[in-house]
Amino acid sequence: MPAKTSSARAPESGAVRERILECASNLFYRQGVRAVGVDLVVAEAGVAKTSLYRHFRTKDDLIVAFLEREDVDFWTTWDGVAAQHMDDPAGELDAHMRWIGERLSRSNYRGCPQINVAAEFPEQDHPARHVARAHMHGLRSRLGAIAKRLDVAQPDVLAAQLALLVNGAFVSSELLVADDATQILLTAAHALVDAARLGRRRVHA
Repeated sequence: MPAKTSSARAPESGAVRERILECASNLFYRQGVRAVGVDLVVAEAGVAKTSLYRHFRTKDDLIVAFLEREDVDFWTTWDGVAAQHMDDPAGELDAHMRWIGERLSRSNYRGCPQINVAAEFPEQDHPARHVARAHMHGLRSRLGAIAKRLDVAQPDVLAAQLALLVNGAFVSSELLVADDATQILLTAAHALVDAARLGRRRVHA
């Protein structure tokens, strides 16, 4: 039987890596990254420990890959929504509040992965915190772009307020009755935007 070529092994290797990452991501999200060891990941994924370390040198590398994977999912959804409202910043903000609210209402939702992981690692220089920090800055930056298009007096302040609103919702999801999240996010976002617009009218009065 002929040996597998390198081109044949590459897709197989990629599939193994994805299986490990998929399994680790589910475990990390449900149980927390510190509670999940690599032995549990390899057992659940059905691979050898050497396979895990072939793709991820350390557990920290696996944690970072998990967060980066979550990042891709979050920003893909965000950018898809944004593309539908390129000429309507208010409509875009509402649409973001709706899909985020729907995410918060999922029965299996247990918080923002980036916030959860950052809370588990007090070390500011931990690689997972770098990814989480970049995610938070990305959220504020995107909200800042919307705020500028809304033509308010202090768009940076509005962006910070909206970021606090969203992140506060992420960590408070268990306090919300099912289906409350979307309406609460919309109402609060509208109040912040109205206040920012009132501030602009006062400046130009």
